Amino acid sequence: MAAAPDAIAGTASPPRLNATRGGAGPHPMTERPSWDHEGRDWPNRDASRFVTAGGLRWHVQVMGSGPVLLLVHGTAAATHSWRALGPLLARRFTVVAPDLPGHGFTDTPATHRLSLPGIAGLLGTLLGALELRPALVAGHSAGAAILLRMALDGTIAPRAVVGLNAALLPHGEAHADIFSGTARLLVELPFVPRLLAWRASQASVTERLLRNTGSRIEPRGVALYARLFRHPSHVGAALRMMANWNLRPLLRDLPRLAPPLILVVGTNDRAVPPRQADRVRALLPSARIVPVAGLGHLAHEERPEAVAEIIAAAAEPSAPPAPPAP
Repeated sequence: MAAAPDAIAGTASPPRLNATRGGAGPHPMTERPSWDHEGRDWPNRDASRFVTAGGLRWHVQVMGSGPVLLLVHGTAAATHSWRALGPLLARRFTVVAPDLPGHGFTDTPATHRLSLPGIAGLLGTLLGALELRPALVAGHSAGAAILLRMALDGTIAPRAVVGLNAALLPHGEAHADIFSGTARLLVELPFVPRLLAWRASQASVTERLLRNTGSRIEPRGVALYARLFRHPSHVGAALRMMANWNLRPLLRDLPRLAPPLILVVGTNDRAVPPRQADRVRALLPSARIVPVAGLGHLAHEERPEAVAEIIAAAAEPSAPPAPPAP
């Protein structure tokens, strides 16, 4: 999930921006999430492990058995995004789900490595350290772009790439350069991640941000997003990704993608307009679009059972496409 900076609005007085701790209410704002505190009841905690690769300490969840399925979350999310979907898929696959660099409980790299090729390369080093070769991959939003970059670069060779409300076109399209330039400017102001983290940590603000994606998720899911949003390291990593993101080379290379691409599209997605899938298919006519009616950008959190069936069907190239979710 990506939250645009101007979408985060608060009402109370901001915290002291030069303080290590601040914030309002019972949840103090700290620079980065703590596994002992924020992770104390993290979804699927028993599946969590910490792995060093590419100079970073990664938080990774591994569960189930069978062919390896790599799940990659989107901007500003973390492994909690797979809290229900992961265990469902673990009945058929060995599910591997990392927190992306700078997100959740994974270390933050240098800013220049929070680009599309940078994150794709770092994720490749993680797979190497884990000695895993994914048979199938699924990515949400910006996570789909990361997986496509890896497939195009030969880092992974899955049977298929599943994009869950995949964000594959430049944000704002015609105004993408202006948007990226604004994000870079914001990143250069050190107080911005703290200010945005303070505002987004308010439950009502987080709920509104998520609702604006076209999805309605359960209260625990909202609380988990809010738990991460109160940390400037998590918010700052999302901003740096936005500042460094350049999808044009990916779109240029997309026609030579080898594995099948399945685009799962929530018809109520307000973050990535559903019509974008048609534009992606114009570049890659073999891409298959699977609509899920009435669901938003976080469709995999709203209806994990339906999305699990679509992903599982992608592992069988000869099988007919999964029917659209009602």
